[in-house]
Amino acid sequence: MTDIQIFGVIGAGQMGRGIAQVAAQAGCDVLLKDASLGHAEKGKARIEKGLGRLVEKGKIDAETRDAILGRITPIDGYDGFAEAQFVVEAATEQMDLKTKIFQDADAAMREDAVLASNTSSISLTKLAGATARPDRVIGMHFMNPVPVMKLVEIVRALQTSDTTYQAARGLAEKMGKTLITTKDMPGFIVNRMLIPFLNEACFSFQEGLGTVEDIDTGAKLGLNHPMGPFELADLIGLDTVLFISEVLQREFGDDKYRPPAILRNYVAAGWLGRKTGRGFYTYDR
Repeated sequence: MTDIQIFGVIGAGQMGRGIAQVAAQAGCDVLLKDASLGHAEKGKARIEKGLGRLVEKGKIDAETRDAILGRITPIDGYDGFAEAQFVVEAATEQMDLKTKIFQDADAAMREDAVLASNTSSISLTKLAGATARPDRVIGMHFMNPVPVMKLVEIVRALQTSDTTYQAARGLAEKMGKTLITTKDMPGFIVNRMLIPFLNEACFSFQEGLGTVEDIDTGAKLGLNHPMGPFELADLIGLDTVLFISEVLQREFGDDKYRPPAILRNYVAAGWLGRKTGRGFYTYDR
């Protein structure tokens, strides 16, 4: 596939906004879709706010900000993807929802376009099988926050063609990302390692081994991690951490992935982390 110029994003939440921003920064014309046009427009407004802070800090100038925003167009329906060469889905980690999105996007997109998912745990092979373009389905797992984190984990479904894989690699490189490639297994590479670590931190807190602050400080100064496990879990979203834990435990049948009760309770209370203003820490919103 030639250089990607028209790029679609499904989902204007934290991850979708980040993907849209880095694509626009790379020179792509970005079509941003959410459940409604209003949600997509709010997503663009959040991108504008974030870029405004970069202008205030002197990291970009106003002209660059305006050029990036000028390449992002909120759209209402899937028909807006009719000319898109590459579309990435960044919706909530729910299999039924993602399957429906993939089927609707597949029906609207041009025949040679690539349909990708930013999923952090769901099978790309299953998503590919729900479309009429299984060879043109792939995973592109961006890290959060997307504009800052350099890594993209490319996930090959069983059906993914070499042409699709090269298109995804080229797009990620155009965005300035560093790539790793994994086959389609639950959790892929990063979350396969990360989730047991986050869960063990929760178990340690649950058992009174240390405070949230002590455990985070231990990880940062003892393991040289830039963030502690609770800081990171709050950033990811505790609901997302719980969902991935459940997927890993179910798919592997191994209790080492089991989510701790305290994580379930926080999610049940609606304490999901930064996005709700409260998780293991409290945040100003």
